[in-house]
Amino acid sequence: MKSLRVAGVVAAGLALALLPACQQDSGKPKVAFVTNNPESFWTIAEAGATKSAQEQNVDLLFRRPDKGDPGVQRTVIDGVVNQGAKAVAVSVIDPKNQADYIDKIAEKIPFLCVDNDAPATHRLCYIGTDNYEGGRAVGRLVKEALPDGGKIAIFVGDLAPLNARQRRQGVVDELAGAKDANIEDGGKYGKYTLFRTYTDQPEGAQKAKQNAIAALESEELKDAPNVCLIGLWAYNPPKILSAVTDKGKVGKVQIVGFDEDPETLQGIADGGILGTVVQNPYEFGFQSVKMMAALARGDKKVIPADGMFPIDFRIITKDGKQEYPETVHGQKKSIAVKEFRDQLNELLGKK
Repeated sequence: MKSLRVAGVVAAGLALALLPACQQDSGKPKVAFVTNNPESFWTIAEAGATKSAQEQNVDLLFRRPDKGDPGVQRTVIDGVVNQGAKAVAVSVIDPKNQADYIDKIAEKIPFLCVDNDAPATHRLCYIGTDNYEGGRAVGRLVKEALPDGGKIAIFVGDLAPLNARQRRQGVVDELAGAKDANIEDGGKYGKYTLFRTYTDQPEGAQKAKQNAIAALESEELKDAPNVCLIGLWAYNPPKILSAVTDKGKVGKVQIVGFDEDPETLQGIADGGILGTVVQNPYEFGFQSVKMMAALARGDKKVIPADGMFPIDFRIITKDGKQEYPETVHGQKKSIAVKEFRDQLNELLGKK
């Protein structure tokens, strides 16, 4: 994630808010999708959202804040509301501290959470991955990487988002073989010891690599025989792989990831990364716009009774032959990285 001056970002957001929508005369309802950062993960979601907007005959305002900062995200949300959005789907950065603001927007237009939930607010629905189960799937990959146990370190952008906390909890619960295990740096979970959890916001990807280097150079890990580094946000696995490569430890230090960053997928194909748990951002975008289109036209029957619309995840490995214990989502067999990339390119209209 590129570091930008907050003032510049806010100014850009305000300018955007003042601009008239390019399709203001179309007569179609406007719906908005606001991400939590500008990462490539959201390119896939935008493809799904765009397709759904065409099918639902609505105008789509798809916005990516230039920085993973709640204040910047708020400016962007205000912008789409001012442009006449009749519903909005947001990957909330900090559910706790943004709660009052979310409720304020939800009084004006239907508000959906996507990718990261804010369950203590007046949002109508969460659309996205069961991140706890996704974390457990990561834990199963760790057990494959280190069948005899060892030391692990977890890397994630920020622990304020609920999805990050849920993934981390799922990892340690799977390793501990227990529900709601206490998570402490230095804690032992079954055969595995959690050395440390590293966060990298607001700096982002650059800090992510620095954190991985720091872990590899630490007294606890530098000479340890069985080490696995775990990246829980899309940009973490590539930065971990870059650090491991720089230290000449590819194949010696195991890497497990989350999400489908192209560098992560290439790392799996090359053998530097064991595997990754991928969400389905295309469906995040597609289903969010479909639901917002109905809400914008006054149809509230599309909201599930429990306010949850889960989207299944998948496990990607090099050959796709691994079998894993079945989860609540029915995921059992992994998918080969080549097959997955072919499917992804087809969705994105690439050959």
